[in-house]
Amino acid sequence: MWPLGKADLVLLHPPSVYDFRRRVSLYGPISDVIPSTVIFEMYPIGFTSIAEYLESHGIRVRILNLAYRMLKDPLFQVEDAIRRLRPKAFGIDLHWLPHAHGSLEVAKICKLLHPHIPIIFGGFSSTYFYEELMGRAEVDFVIRGDSTEEPLRRLMEVLCGRRPRSELHAIPNLVWRDDGGNLVVNPLRHVPDRLDHYTDNYGRMIRTALRYGDIQGMMPIHDWWSYPITAVMTCRGCLYDCSFCGGSRSGLKRFANRSAPAFRSPERIVEDFRNISRFTSAPIFVVGDLRQGGEAYATRVLEGLEDLGIQNHVVLELFTKASAHYFRRVGKALPHFNLEMSPESHDLEVRKASGKLYTNEQLEETIAAAMDAGCEKFDIFFMIGLPNQTYDSVMKTVDYCEALLERFGTRLVPFISPLAPFIDPGSPIYEDPETFGYRLFFKCLEDFRTALLHPHWKYALSYETRWMTRDQIVEATYEAAFRLNRIKGRFGLVESFRCREVEERILLAKELTRRIDEIMALPERERAHALEEMKEEISRVNADTLCEAHEIKWPLLRRNFHFLRIFLQLVKGGLR
Repeated sequence: MWPLGKADLVLLHPPSVYDFRRRVSLYGPISDVIPSTVIFEMYPIGFTSIAEYLESHGIRVRILNLAYRMLKDPLFQVEDAIRRLRPKAFGIDLHWLPHAHGSLEVAKICKLLHPHIPIIFGGFSSTYFYEELMGRAEVDFVIRGDSTEEPLRRLMEVLCGRRPRSELHAIPNLVWRDDGGNLVVNPLRHVPDRLDHYTDNYGRMIRTALRYGDIQGMMPIHDWWSYPITAVMTCRGCLYDCSFCGGSRSGLKRFANRSAPAFRSPERIVEDFRNISRFTSAPIFVVGDLRQGGEAYATRVLEGLEDLGIQNHVVLELFTKASAHYFRRVGKALPHFNLEMSPESHDLEVRKASGKLYTNEQLEETIAAAMDAGCEKFDIFFMIGLPNQTYDSVMKTVDYCEALLERFGTRLVPFISPLAPFIDPGSPIYEDPETFGYRLFFKCLEDFRTALLHPHWKYALSYETRWMTRDQIVEATYEAAFRLNRIKGRFGLVESFRCREVEERILLAKELTRRIDEIMALPERERAHALEEMKEEISRVNADTLCEAHEIKWPLLRRNFHFLRIFLQLVKGGLR
């Protein structure tokens, strides 16, 4: 179907901690309320847009999810896989800081095995720490910003020999070294205000995976084959300024030179839905609140979706309160719609300091309107470790979850989790911790890299607050989860036997926390031996500690993939 050949660019996604398979660490509940596991095997959605954009310009791209391969196959050897590759360049994501260790270790391996193949870094954290990254011998280029498709295309044309090396000076957002080894920082001026070049073409991903005979390598998440959830991106940038978020309005302005969000056209978004629904009936997650583009923008998207007659479960985000009129419009367009909203706390002072300005009355009016319009599942997220938040406040948030369940029933699903492991670089709190009442323990990339190697997530926690120490944040996390789990069991959100299993994991995690604290006082050699003896117990609480994995999922239709359609479209080169 396709001519065999090597890729020009191989995009490598590392695990959070490179040697997680042999290292003993209680990573904690840092991924319990997101789809990926504690090694963060889900690669950035930007991988798909980069691959699509570059392939459309004649540059062959292969995605290799090393984290997924390592997680699924204990015998998979990263060194052997990388040794067999011969691209013009390797691209490694360092988007969120939990990959600070794995990304650099993978880069070292690439440079050791292929010293003459350039290594390119990108992502939010790469953008923020570009100078520190470029101080490392294994990193050749960093592309800054939140929209790197075009700068990367121009760089790859130089690396593929299509353009002279002298053109490196003209590539926006690029950080590189000249022939004398001097650091060159090109202006960060490629900040597109429209994203119509961006396409989530999962069909091209499938064709590319078949081209290289590596379906496993392109898998975006650990259970995607059985639960092929997909995502549709609406914009880059954000209107809001949550105090802990590196992707906030002020954060992106500070380090990515973005002063306002850039939106994809409603027609592009609808086209993505059409393409996705051709090959799967699984849920589709819409990244970003549609209303950020304005009411007219959201209406155009929903009108287009209504014409498609999408039967997939669709998940929409809400960044603030919403009206009954909006939900009626959503319900008309999407027969199976679900919602996610993150008020962070029941306490209005905590919520306000976190960047959310709506009241509990407005929150509850929003939930009621959504339910009346036919919302099938409304996930609501609360957080631990926020400004002005005390231990008692966290427990009162759990009480508020109970009150919400009493009012709205089990279509509402509450979650609570810690702000962990790190405060995002570029976020308001990170840039001005004292004003928000925070003490930060780590500030440079090397600090974050080494923090991930601690044997317990408490010691990797990058902060404490004026109101809670690290110990109190950990204790509040487990106690809140314990109470909320029992509440969910009482309301029937979780089956009784699963409720008991979660409770057992929480109690074991608390006990292991105490034992690891004692072990930390031992000499290093004794510490390693003692931790090794706990390895099996620790592995039991490194997943689904705070809640069951199925709680964050949406229903699947019996037929996840439309294999005949996929085959016909692949033969035609379709699904564009």
